[in-house]
Amino acid sequence: MKKFLLLAVAAVIPVLMSAQAQINTKKVKIEDFTEKTLKVVLGGNLFFDQVFKDEVQNRWRISPFEFCSPQEFEELKTDSDYYFLLLVKGQFRKEMEPGLSMITVVKGGENASKGLNRMLDVVTVPIMSLKDPSGREFAFLPAILDILQEHILLSMEKDVAGYSGLELYTAKIGKTDGKKILFAEEDLSDEITDKVRKVYFKNGIGAAPADSVDRVMSDNTPDTIVSFTVTPADSRKGSFCYKMLIDAQTHELYYYRKHRLNSHTGSGFLLEDIHRIATR
Repeated sequence: MKKFLLLAVAAVIPVLMSAQAQINTKKVKIEDFTEKTLKVVLGGNLFFDQVFKDEVQNRWRISPFEFCSPQEFEELKTDSDYYFLLLVKGQFRKEMEPGLSMITVVKGGENASKGLNRMLDVVTVPIMSLKDPSGREFAFLPAILDILQEHILLSMEKDVAGYSGLELYTAKIGKTDGKKILFAEEDLSDEITDKVRKVYFKNGIGAAPADSVDRVMSDNTPDTIVSFTVTPADSRKGSFCYKMLIDAQTHELYYYRKHRLNSHTGSGFLLEDIHRIATR
């Protein structure tokens, strides 16, 4: 009998441990996202807020939402019944000061009393330079909101999505047959010389001024993937440049990578990016 009981307990322990492990995963922690109210925080950037509000009203579809002030966010942030969508300053470990503005979705909870960085980060994406926005963020904001939503839904299904972040979508670059890829000239690094263009800019890959690329995005041009980079106004030690390729019509994310800025590596798509994209 004792042997049977020991065997029974041994059989139950893995089940209990498995259940405990599941409870602690990000997928489980955000499984209630579509049922909870998303508080959209306004008031951080007056120039950006009105457009942000309009686009959220037009595009947010995966959960109920309400707008709130920064003061209301401070009052509600420890409540796990709420998620929050807000614009934040992004500062990396080696940066002396923040260089980017980012759109983030976080979950309320007790840890919020210790600071925003202690809240559960559902998904975060850079949107513009903090000190000197280019204006391109307005053309790409609708796509960014759609990307956030798609990633949240995928993270609710698969833990790999929640933990990998948006870098996961770079694998889709191999599924762009039949689509044009249009880079903004301003999104290309100094490494992309005329010689490099002669080698790689063919078979539907090209470049154009940023305003032309933004128009392609705003017009939802079909079968066209366009570039968008976000980098600090002044390159500084410890900062990163983010590089994205987004379908202008469907808003699917096909490429998302970042690299650290230094004296040798400036902002924009690097040669290694172009090689990876062109040889997909």
